[in-house]
Amino acid sequence: MRSAIFCWSILSFRLMSVCLLFASVGKPCQIRNKMADCSHLKLTQIPSDLPNNITGLDISHNQIKMLSPANLTRYKQLVYLNAGYNSISKLQPELCQNVPLLQILKLEHNQLHELSDRVFASCTNLTELNLGYNIIEIKNNPFQTLKNLNTLDLSHNNLKSANLGSQEQLKSLHELVLSSNCISELKKEDFNYLKSTSLNRLDLSSNPLKEFHTGCLRAIGNLYGLILNNVELGENGTKKLCTELSNTAIQNLSLSHVKLSYVGKLTFQGLQGTNLTILNLSKNSLSTIADDSFQWLSNLEYLSLADNKMTVSSHSLYGLSNVKYLNLKNSLIGKIEDFSFHWLYHLEYLIMDNNNFPGITTNMFTGLNSLKYLSLCNCNINLQKITNKTFSSLANSSLQVLNLTKTRIATIESGAFSCLGHLKILDLGLNEISQELTGHEFKGLNNIQDIYLSYNKNLTLQSESFTFVPSLRKLMLRKVGCSNLALSPSPFHPLQNLSVLDISNNNIANIKDDLFDGLHKLDILDLQHNNLARLWKHANPGGPVLFLKDLPKLRVLNLKSNGFDEIPVQVFKGLFQLNDLDLGSNNLNLLPATLFDGQVSLNSLNLQKNLITSVEEKVFGPAFKSLRRLEMDSNPFDCTCESIAWFASWLNVTQAHIPGLQSQYICNTPPKYHGSLVLHFDSSACKDSAPFKLLFVITTTVVMLLIFIVLLTHFEGWRIAFYWNISVNRVLGFKEIDRQQEEFDFDAYIIHARRDKDWVSENFIPLEKNNQFQIKFCLEERDFEAGISEFEATINSIRKSKKIIFVVTEHLLRDSWCRKFKVYHALQQAVEQSRDSIVLIFLHDIPDYKLNHALCLRRGMFRSRCILNWPAQKERVNAFHQQLMMALKSNSKVH
Repeated sequence: MRSAIFCWSILSFRLMSVCLLFASVGKPCQIRNKMADCSHLKLTQIPSDLPNNITGLDISHNQIKMLSPANLTRYKQLVYLNAGYNSISKLQPELCQNVPLLQILKLEHNQLHELSDRVFASCTNLTELNLGYNIIEIKNNPFQTLKNLNTLDLSHNNLKSANLGSQEQLKSLHELVLSSNCISELKKEDFNYLKSTSLNRLDLSSNPLKEFHTGCLRAIGNLYGLILNNVELGENGTKKLCTELSNTAIQNLSLSHVKLSYVGKLTFQGLQGTNLTILNLSKNSLSTIADDSFQWLSNLEYLSLADNKMTVSSHSLYGLSNVKYLNLKNSLIGKIEDFSFHWLYHLEYLIMDNNNFPGITTNMFTGLNSLKYLSLCNCNINLQKITNKTFSSLANSSLQVLNLTKTRIATIESGAFSCLGHLKILDLGLNEISQELTGHEFKGLNNIQDIYLSYNKNLTLQSESFTFVPSLRKLMLRKVGCSNLALSPSPFHPLQNLSVLDISNNNIANIKDDLFDGLHKLDILDLQHNNLARLWKHANPGGPVLFLKDLPKLRVLNLKSNGFDEIPVQVFKGLFQLNDLDLGSNNLNLLPATLFDGQVSLNSLNLQKNLITSVEEKVFGPAFKSLRRLEMDSNPFDCTCESIAWFASWLNVTQAHIPGLQSQYICNTPPKYHGSLVLHFDSSACKDSAPFKLLFVITTTVVMLLIFIVLLTHFEGWRIAFYWNISVNRVLGFKEIDRQQEEFDFDAYIIHARRDKDWVSENFIPLEKNNQFQIKFCLEERDFEAGISEFEATINSIRKSKKIIFVVTEHLLRDSWCRKFKVYHALQQAVEQSRDSIVLIFLHDIPDYKLNHALCLRRGMFRSRCILNWPAQKERVNAFHQQLMMALKSNSKVH
């Protein structure tokens, strides 16, 4: 049973190994610009299916044991071959025969042991050879044929000697790396093979060197650079080394971490006759430098004393008159005596970061007339207050850059930098400054270009804060507590040359629309992490504050994390050169359709971490045309045809860089697509539904129009028909021939119900007898012609009458003869002859809808003077008669 289980375990393991191997082998090499990257594929041999015109091949980090020349036959144009991090134990001489153009060969981290004399015989074009991290033993002259080799790396090989050959060779070698081996001594003959070589860099770092034989380094033709970092030389070993370097061409010497705790007056004497220009003495725990120790280094230009623990006396740096760069980072303890630097006539760069000394004395920097750059970053030097005397020792210098970050400055007094008239860059960031800037703090900085004030406690700005620095181009005010910038005039108005302004992380909530007026050269504006949301709300008192209106050259705008949930449509108007816009981490959802219409130069847009659900072409189309980078992830996208179809199609064809496209662009709604990628949204269904959408829109429009027409006809049809008939008769000329008053036989024909006959006789006949009115009515019972039908008599009487009076009562509405005949002919004649000849007299209170239903008449069809109501009071009857006479005497022709 145990045997079966064991066999099954072995079989499972082998099957798994085979599967993993095939999975790795199945992964193709990456080909780009004739460079084949086949690294990390668990290959056991060089692939044979690569393009034969490749010039570079990387097969590092695989499982190759043999670098077979036969497998390289088809790649004759190879110039670069990286076979590092494999298990290669042997090289064959035919290697370079098959790749004759090879220039760079990397074989580090393999198992190479022996190199035969002819192994590189055909590698005549090789310029770089890396054999580091192997177990090579050098015998005879394996490198003698490499006449063009520039760089040879044999680090980490457990070499016991620096001797790589018994005869002169490697004439073109510039860099030889022998670091991290087991070389304990340098014999006189060890470098004889380099007699004709000009070596720019010999790296013997991290070797247990104990002894330098006389003349060992002079054997090299010309040794320009020597690196002995991490070699335990001490003061005696250093002194002996310098003696061996005398009368050589040495220019660059690095002695970092060589346990050189003391430098005596004669330590560097051996370098007196050399042209040493660069010396690195960092990380030595150097505590004492004897006076005049550097007097032998008159040609030195670069000196690094970083990461030591030393004091500086007035003569410690004597002799360094030609030094241009001095690095004292993290190296000083105790007091620095006055005039300590005055020997450094040509010093241009002084780095004093991370030091701890009592303070800046009156004459500390006296004599540094050529100084251009001074850095005191993170120094504990009791610099809480800067006065006009602090840097007075630099009054005669040409200082251009002063770095005072992290120096615990609390106050800047008036005229503190007045003596630094040449200063261009002033860095006061990451301090504890808390004061109101009146402007006089920067007085005298006539050539200043950059001022860094970011990350201070509390800076209160005034309108005059930058009055004395009109040349300023960059102003950094990030996180300084200047929350109120609603000043008039703006503190930035004097800065007409400003190109970069950072006022981010200040919780700014109140600014005016003229804050940036006049900054026509502003290129970068950072307003992120403030509280500007209210300023762009339409409900804001006075409307949205368009504070970006006067920045025609603005190229980069950062408005991240301001709480914006509204954007005015005109906010980016005029920003035609805007390249980079960051609106990330806000609360934006719906954006105005024409917001980006003027952004033809936009290359980068950040809208990540908002509330955007819809990405429509009418909004984002103009902005996406020239886009090279888009960050729009972490939004709750609504994956529907209306919201996201165009965006999903654009994502699949764009060449823009979109970080997180495969993981962060996720649908939130509808439930069908929740959690899926926007990239995978199927927009084909949206295209199929397009004709149905058009049909739906057309059908809906027709139905709504039809409903409107029906309702209009139902409620206002009578009015339309009435005015239509009048208009037609006017246009076509159906007008009554204008007759004179005497052509009518009657002043009015009275239409009434039979049951109202007595009322008509009682009230109209007396009016005829009244000489005051001189009027004659046509009454059916009295004035109809005899011998003709009632139809004809009615029509003739209507024609002979100037006006037609309707006595409107409930009886009239029910009288079928009046409704069907008399009213129709009276109204027809009035319309055809364009006459305003109908007068309505209401004896009863008849609603308009009843009047329309019974007689097809409405009050709105007549003039107000032609609509009369019979008075209920007898004393008002005379007034009624006067109104009736006015209606009857009025002109009947419609004008």
